[in-house]
Amino acid sequence: MTDVKKDHSIGEGTGAGAGAIAGAAIGSAAGPIGTVVGAVVGAIGGAKAGGAIAEAVNPTAYTSHFEKTYTTTPYYNSARSWNDYEPAYKYGYDQYGTYAGRKFDDVESDLERGWNSTKGHTNLAWNEARGAVKDGWHYIERALPGDADGDGR
Repeated sequence: MTDVKKDHSIGEGTGAGAGAIAGAAIGSAAGPIGTVVGAVVGAIGGAKAGGAIAEAVNPTAYTSHFEKTYTTTPYYNSARSWNDYEPAYKYGYDQYGTYAGRKFDDVESDLERGWNSTKGHTNLAWNEARGAVKDGWHYIERALPGDADGDGR
């Protein structure tokens, strides 16, 4: 399996997982069957979105870019390491597919609510992770057609 195919599979898998969660949450309003249907539909849509993101933005190149540049960002704290920031960049990548086409500022409160349950091994609180998540979001947004924020960054 080539690295590109692995990257696409990762993107599709990530998108499917995020889509299933979002679809299940939306479908819950219709009861247990709605939850299941929402999860399935969300997983299919999420896989397609994740695949499109992986097609436009190779996850390996994405991670490499931020690993090389995170220390030059305004939110960088020298008491923190790449291991602290990496989950925030990953979160920005993973969540973009869930909210594709929407502005970061419009979904930030949702992202903040989800941060603690998905941040993994980092101790970054949302206020510390926010800049990295947003940079990751905009990196993908710039690579895909139609910048939802309209700011070109």
